Amino acid sequence: MYNSRLVNKGVVRGSFFGGVFFTLAIFVGLMTLPSCIKNDLPYPRIPQYILTLAAEGESQPAAIDSLTYKAVIYLSEQTDIQNVRFTEFTYTEGATVDPDLLDGTYDLTSPVVVNVSKYQDYPWIVSAEQTIERYLTIEGQIGETVIDEIGHRVLVRVPETADLRQLQLVSVKLGPADITTMVPDLKPGTIDLAQPLKVAVTCWDRVVDWTIYVEKTELIVETSHVDAWSQVIWAYGNGPADVANTFQYRQADSETWIDVPASDVTQNEGAFSVRIDHLTPLTTYVVRAVSGENIANEIEVTTQATEDLVDGSFDEWWQNGRIWCPWAEGGVQFWDTGNTGAATLGQSNVVPSDDTPTGTGQSAKLETRFVGIAGIGKLAAGSIYTGKFQRVDGTNGILDFGRPWEVRPTKLRGYYKYITAPINYASAEFKDLMNRPDSCHIYVAMTDWTAPFEIRTNPKNRQLFNPNSPEVIAYGELIRGSDTDGWQEFEIELKYHSTSKVPSYIQITCAASKYGDYFTGGAGACLYVDQLSLSYDY
Repeated sequence: MYNSRLVNKGVVRGSFFGGVFFTLAIFVGLMTLPSCIKNDLPYPRIPQYILTLAAEGESQPAAIDSLTYKAVIYLSEQTDIQNVRFTEFTYTEGATVDPDLLDGTYDLTSPVVVNVSKYQDYPWIVSAEQTIERYLTIEGQIGETVIDEIGHRVLVRVPETADLRQLQLVSVKLGPADITTMVPDLKPGTIDLAQPLKVAVTCWDRVVDWTIYVEKTELIVETSHVDAWSQVIWAYGNGPADVANTFQYRQADSETWIDVPASDVTQNEGAFSVRIDHLTPLTTYVVRAVSGENIANEIEVTTQATEDLVDGSFDEWWQNGRIWCPWAEGGVQFWDTGNTGAATLGQSNVVPSDDTPTGTGQSAKLETRFVGIAGIGKLAAGSIYTGKFQRVDGTNGILDFGRPWEVRPTKLRGYYKYITAPINYASAEFKDLMNRPDSCHIYVAMTDWTAPFEIRTNPKNRQLFNPNSPEVIAYGELIRGSDTDGWQEFEIELKYHSTSKVPSYIQITCAASKYGDYFTGGAGACLYVDQLSLSYDY
């Protein structure tokens, strides 16, 4: 059964800044105006939001972007995208909606426009994303099978010597698992593909005609593309599926080819790839694929530079009133904290500390505290991040995430020390965490944002970092819910979703309370971080 808390708990978690941006709301009573005065004031413009959204057959919780007025649901491959039934749909209190998504079913092959209205219409675009795994492999094929989902075509390349009437079908899947039938019923074994084969694929009582094509090729092996990072190269090739394919590489100014061990190569039928490590930045290399005695085309690439993380030692601080700032006064700001909010009614909860792993310099001490007066207030989670605090929104915060970054690190390294505390403050969606040990959270992400990402912690228009967003190219994290034995060295490896995409921003965040964005954590939880750096090799 769907758990409505997962809309915000499962997808957009791991930030933690909400608890640090705190001010007290001041309520002022307005005098009643005489009734004889005519009210010519225009209606106020108050944006209206979709707050939660869920549907039958979800593969993960929905993503709601209140900045662009867009919501996306993610459907499993067994769900009929043309007949989607919503199970949860909430929006700003007092608003009206048209249509009401809880009424009937919806065809989400195209987005649906939902007007959320109060005084004015606020059109929201509700769309769906669905990935259906499809494949077809032939024994001895060359390269990967091409699946054209729009044209409903499958193309397989085989060697010139192949007998098209006696090909061996290894595997096939052209629709959602368990609910798809095919006519003819394709199964592993001998198959005649001398002529294009039409297959009627039936699912959800709808029939789609697919066509399978086989093409002979004289090309035995090819180097399809090469992606050069700073100290790493990723090479991709196509070759016979039944041969141990590999690669060779050399520096452009050298005549000596270096063989890549076949054990390092990942092969998926006729497609294969490899990661070549320990290379030199700003150096030109030549790479080629090899299949037996057949040598493919050569591709020349130049590795990127490396770039040091700014102020990762946390030795430079200055104090602006009660607000501690993690950069030199008058210097360039790279990091920021939630101190602007925490210091409104108290002291900064992110401060420099002489407690360091080396015994010299300074570290960043992040402490979670309750901030308020006479028991009225909110939890302020200690946090530091690459970006900039922008402003306070009532009792919530708005900040910009990310700093420009165009090279591709492989790991975030550093030192941390953590003292946990029982969670004694929790928002409604995290009440089940009360009295459990708090957890610290350190994560790093590479993104292709076109501008800094705006974080908003107000539940009415909440927007938090989502590691599963399409704009996130790589991500890695460390979570710990127990005390460390003093300082410990850590290493977080970035898992890249694409080796070819070039990032535009880097995001690093560290917090004493993992769910601080939801004002959930343990007062007294304390995280120290120091000597953060980036690695560009494996």
